[in-house]
Amino acid sequence: MPQLPDDLRLRSARGIDDLPARTLYRIARLRQEVFVVEQACAYPDLDGRDLEPTTTQIWAENASGEIAATLRVLDERHREPGLRSVGRVVTAPAWRGRGVAAALLEAAIAQCAGGPILIHAQAHLAAWYGRFGFAACGEEFLEDGIPHLPMRIG
Repeated sequence: MPQLPDDLRLRSARGIDDLPARTLYRIARLRQEVFVVEQACAYPDLDGRDLEPTTTQIWAENASGEIAATLRVLDERHREPGLRSVGRVVTAPAWRGRGVAAALLEAAIAQCAGGPILIHAQAHLAAWYGRFGFAACGEEFLEDGIPHLPMRIG
């Protein structure tokens, strides 16, 4: 399992009520900085899925609460029994290339306890997700102007 840098700790919260307000703000801000500003995608990041009681946020933070990377795990059993999805995988620029996202993704996979997991990966990251056992399960598509590929485990 990938290890976090020593100055980071892995955290998680199931449901928004277990997520401290300042942490939620920092997570939303990082997602906005990367997806909306850096990647120039104007889209509704706050889509209501973070409010679902079964949504789990997983993040890495330093001692001062700065978010290095984050992702969310959604319950998708309405689509398929036991299905979960991983999304909003994002790493702050200063922490890229240091194994932080890999450690979070491993934690998310472990949390799904061997059940099927779906991800809509940015296409240029398909090989990276493949290292964790994800395989393409459909055709490439454009989402907010960025090529994505549906991938899954199980």
